[in-house]
Amino acid sequence: MQVAHDRQKSYTELKRKPMEFQVGDKVMLKVSPWKGVVHFGKRGKLISRYVGPFKVLERVGDVSYKLELLEELSRVHNTFHVSNLKKCYADEPLALPLHELHFDEKLHFFKELVEIIDREVIWLKRSRIPIIKV
Repeated sequence: MQVAHDRQKSYTELKRKPMEFQVGDKVMLKVSPWKGVVHFGKRGKLISRYVGPFKVLERVGDVSYKLELLEELSRVHNTFHVSNLKKCYADEPLALPLHELHFDEKLHFFKELVEIIDREVIWLKRSRIPIIKV
């Protein structure tokens, strides 16, 4: 039993990379974009997946860290799992500004509608596709 356990552990550890941060390190925070929503004029795989950088204040547990968040993120809890963090190697001026971002408590992006200009429905056999111009 132990031999099988050790073999499976060695296979798993080939893919796993341990992530640890020190107090004062700069990290990027992962956000979850909603599918099909366009942000900053970019589509698909070019959507920003990380925001920041943020400073690590303390290590809370084995795999969680407390971050120093900005006022725009005051609704979000400041403790995150290590899987939602990425080490920041860039300079601060290269970071993405947060005043352009809009996301909820679960770090999902959303866009605020300004005005609905036109509305149209296209029928394809039995299905209908609403098209709304904002």
